[in-house]
Amino acid sequence: MSDPQTEPGNEPKDSAASEDSPHPGPVFAVASQPSYARVLLLGPDGLRSGWGFAFYALAFLLLQRLVNSGVAEWVRWSPHISPRIAEALFEFAGLVAAVIPAILLGRIENRPWRVYGLPLSKALGRLFWIGALWGFAGITLLIVSLYGFRDFDFGHLAMHGTRLAKFALYWSLMFLLVGLFEEFLLRGYTQFTLGRGIGFWPAAVTLSISFGLVHLANEGEHWPGLLAAACIGLFFCLTLRRTGNLWFAVGFHAAWDWGETFFYSVPDSGMVAPGHLLNSSLHGPAWLTGGSVGPEGSAFCFVVIALLWVAFDRMYPRAVKG
Repeated sequence: MSDPQTEPGNEPKDSAASEDSPHPGPVFAVASQPSYARVLLLGPDGLRSGWGFAFYALAFLLLQRLVNSGVAEWVRWSPHISPRIAEALFEFAGLVAAVIPAILLGRIENRPWRVYGLPLSKALGRLFWIGALWGFAGITLLIVSLYGFRDFDFGHLAMHGTRLAKFALYWSLMFLLVGLFEEFLLRGYTQFTLGRGIGFWPAAVTLSISFGLVHLANEGEHWPGLLAAACIGLFFCLTLRRTGNLWFAVGFHAAWDWGETFFYSVPDSGMVAPGHLLNSSLHGPAWLTGGSVGPEGSAFCFVVIALLWVAFDRMYPRAVKG
């Protein structure tokens, strides 16, 4: 009787022959899995939203300090630069500090610029000008309400001729920069990235509260103004959701600030700017006039924001993606 181990096909297998076999043994899982760092930083759709948000915030703060220092030195060694031009330069520096990290992170994440809310193909286009009309109409409604309750006086013209034209143009450009900077910083890359992680509206509420708190730096600001800024920030998030980009919000923001600061010449978030059109005045209880905050701290401001929300919701009933 033959030994089964010596029968054909049952010969002992040589280890060297096994290594040369066309059917290799199992591959250890650890050799094919991504590194821990890769898993920590990257998710199914690229850089995890929390890391993207943190990297962006840190890069913005560092870059803002750097560019502000550069502008400060330039202004220091250029005495011919007026305070108004210096103010615009600092605002532009903030915009640069907000945009550059988004461009770099967009390249890392392989995302087109348009997803962050400011598609260049629509720059200063139809939506921007519609937003500007809404913004000026909104601040006008607020001022007219105060006038109707005899808490606001238009006064008389504070400037004429070329000086009027110069300041009208200056404040238009200044508030365009303000609108671009603040809208992109708080509703551009940040809204898109945080929204990927926690959802659009939770991100919108978080960033709108931040928008309100940013105004704490303004002299003369109080809690009604902070709350109004947060509410108007949430309205801007609605316009982003419904239009698909930030150009409506930028136009609205710029025109509201221009109307408040220059045209109606009242305090804007606690600040009274030089070079305004009218010698207007507010008088009456602070809950109606806004006190040192200006009309944005008035109870009427919340009514106006609510009306704007309802009107916009009716005119733009569906969200636009992309």
